Amino acid sequence: MSKKINSMIEVFKTNVVDRTQAERMLALLVTHFNESRINFDMHDCDKILRVEASHIIPEKVIEVMNNHGYQCMVLE
Repeated sequence: MSKKINSMIEVFKTNVVDRTQAERMLALLVTHFNESRINFDMHDCDKILRVEASHIIPEKVIEVMNNHGYQCMVLE
């Protein structure tokens, strides 16, 4: 029997414009949040960033994105 880890998902709206930028930010975000599953949905008009983890501090995700020149906000 495997243990199920409780995880939460936070969804962010970003201004990442292409796959190259998304891949660059994914690599960076993974170094900051290495126990998280992170992906971008570049087909969505809001260029969605999804972060799944047992514990997420949205302000930290936003801070990393902002520090690298991107806008990022929790999608309501």
